[in-house]
Amino acid sequence: MAVLTISGQPASRWEELAQGVAHLLGFDLVTESRMEQWMAEEFDRTPVPDSAWRAAAVSILARMATEHHLVVAIPGAEFLFPRTARTLRVGIVAPAPLRAGNLMIERRLDRPEAEKLLAEMDATARRHRKSRFGKATASSDAFDLMLNVESVDAAQIAEGLRGILAARSVLERDFLPPDEAAEIEFKSRLQLARHRMVPAVRTREARTVFGHPSEEMFANLLDFYRIPWEYEPRSFPLQWDKDGKVTEAFTPDFFLPEFDLYVELTTMKQALVTRKNRKVKLLRAIYPHINIQVFYQKDFQALVLKYGLRVATI
Repeated sequence: MAVLTISGQPASRWEELAQGVAHLLGFDLVTESRMEQWMAEEFDRTPVPDSAWRAAAVSILARMATEHHLVVAIPGAEFLFPRTARTLRVGIVAPAPLRAGNLMIERRLDRPEAEKLLAEMDATARRHRKSRFGKATASSDAFDLMLNVESVDAAQIAEGLRGILAARSVLERDFLPPDEAAEIEFKSRLQLARHRMVPAVRTREARTVFGHPSEEMFANLLDFYRIPWEYEPRSFPLQWDKDGKVTEAFTPDFFLPEFDLYVELTTMKQALVTRKNRKVKLLRAIYPHINIQVFYQKDFQALVLKYGLRVATI
C-alpha cells in the first residue's frame, strides 16, 4: 500500500491541497466526513468515542489499504500510522497573518474578526487532538515532511510530493498484503473490544451480564469476526459424593457452535490459571468427546488467522 497522510493548521487550506494531491496521484481521498460515515455504518455507537476513535479508524483504513492507495486528510492523521516505508506523513503550516487572510476571504470578515476566529480555531484543534490522540500538538517527529505554504502553491506541493513518493518507491508498492492487514486489524479490534465497541449488525438484542470485563471484551471481539457464541451455556459435573450428589462442576465461559468448541478464558493470576487447568484436565478425562480450550489472547488470534476470519467485513 501507499498511505499519504496530510494534516495542517486551521485555515492553511491543507484540505484543498490533500484533494489536489489525491487527484494527481490517483489515490482514494479519505476525509473526516467520509470516515464518520464509515464508522456510522460499522459500529453501533455513533459518534465513536474519542478514546476509541484512532483504533476504529486504523481498523477501517487497514482493510481499505488492501485494495486502494490512500490520501488520508483528517486532523491529526499523522498519529494514525507509524513511520514505515509505505507511508508519508505530511504537515502543512502557514504564518498566522496568511491564515487570517484566508479566513477574511472565505468568511468575508475584517481582519480583527478573522484573527479572533483563527485563535478559536487553533484552540479547538488543540483540544480535538488532545481528546482523540492524547497530544494537543504534534512534535516534529510525528511528520516525515513539514511544508510552509506561504512560498509555494498547491500545484507545486502536489508535484513535489509525487516526486518524493516516487523517489522512495512508494508509488511502486502493491496494496497492503492481507496478512499484514489482518495483524493491524486484529490489534485495532482488540482495542475496540476493550472500549465495548461492536459491529452495528451484531448489536445484541438482550444485554448479556458477564462475570468479568475480560469476558465482555472477548465477546465483542467474537462479534467483530462474525463468530456466533453462547455465554456459559452448560455446566459439567466433575465430582460426586457417595450419594451421587454433584460436589464440583465446571462451567466454561463460552461455547462457539461453528467450531463445536468450549472456551475458558485465562486470568493473569497464576493460582487461578492453575485451578482452571486442573478442571479442564478433569473435564477432558470425564468427557473425552467435549472439545474445550483454555484461551489466551494469542490463541484467539491464531484461531482468526487459521480459519481465514481476517477477511470478514462489516
